[in-house]
Amino acid sequence: MRKIHRLLCIVETIIIVLSAFCGINAFAEKNGGEKEHTFCEVLIEASAGTVIEGVNEETPVPVGTAAKLMTVLLAAEQVESGKLSLEQKLKTSSYANSMQGAQVWLMPNEEMTVDELLKSVIIGNANDAAAVLAEEIGGTADNFAKLMNGKAAELGMENTSFTNFNGYYDDDRQISAAKDIAKLCAELAKYDFLRGYFTCWRDLVRNGETELVNANTLVKNYKGIIGFKAGHTENSGYFSAIGAERGGITYIAVVLGGNDEDKTAAEAKRLLDMGFSDYTVFTPPLPEKLPSEIPVKGGMARSVPLGFGNVRNVVLPKGAVSSVSARIVMTDYLFAPVEIGDKAGEIQFLRGDKMMFAVDIFAAEPVEKIDVKKALVIIIKKLLTF
Repeated sequence: MRKIHRLLCIVETIIIVLSAFCGINAFAEKNGGEKEHTFCEVLIEASAGTVIEGVNEETPVPVGTAAKLMTVLLAAEQVESGKLSLEQKLKTSSYANSMQGAQVWLMPNEEMTVDELLKSVIIGNANDAAAVLAEEIGGTADNFAKLMNGKAAELGMENTSFTNFNGYYDDDRQISAAKDIAKLCAELAKYDFLRGYFTCWRDLVRNGETELVNANTLVKNYKGIIGFKAGHTENSGYFSAIGAERGGITYIAVVLGGNDEDKTAAEAKRLLDMGFSDYTVFTPPLPEKLPSEIPVKGGMARSVPLGFGNVRNVVLPKGAVSSVSARIVMTDYLFAPVEIGDKAGEIQFLRGDKMMFAVDIFAAEPVEKIDVKKALVIIIKKLLTF
């Protein structure tokens, strides 16, 4: 009996250990699957940056390889300024050769043109090609990251921080927001020469030896598409940043934190469809009777000519244009001295009773404060010419 009891104890212990082990594994499987991400999205109109629809659009989240969009922008600036040419060949460093993940397998000292490097980054998502561009522009990868963050600040990307040029490494530290990525895409849309890369589904580099396939499936069939990028990393989830232009109007849709590639692309498409079907871009006209000048008190001139700020585009639901009006609000006069740009009033643009925006009315010329000696000289000159 004692032996049987000992045997039962041993069996019971084994069962407990196995149960605990299985429980640990079950927990690991439950929590080791697809990581949960914060879902964010935004639809903007590119010319004014107007947010039409958004969910968590200003929430900072990991964006992974979407960081390459900033790498492409900095490269585009270099090409546009003439500091780089598309035909220029750049040499691959050992550092660039060491890149993992998506790549075009560049070897140390291998040369590739800027044109093919851009193809490799934009279409093929190549980390090694991005490294070559980053080192050429920034000198070092670390310095290039500083340039990325400097450009992000310049564009008003307030919730953005990059640590490297490709987003493959430290993908949890490439932080941005849907609205910030949309601003970045709006800037990329200004470079017409990039559209051929962004809208290409398949291409070849190295004289046809290396094939590139775009992860942005919407380039194949979405009407008016102009780019930009789709991708996935463990920490960012699936993302889609897409722009399209029809009839001179450009909308940009950004979806971050998706758990499914097809659903993420479909949501970006839904946002763009909504923009084109439900909204219009309208430039409100100036009022018919604009003041040409305003009186000046205590000045060497009795009045000063006026200038007006630029009227921007507004995005409105279709059919709402008739509800837009404009009104002029001005002071009665300005006191000398008057400097160019001194505000004299504003033109307010309204939709119904709600003001959408205003542009300044300002002095277009300077006016000196009255001076007795100068005033006497003017009077004497007038008398002499009478």
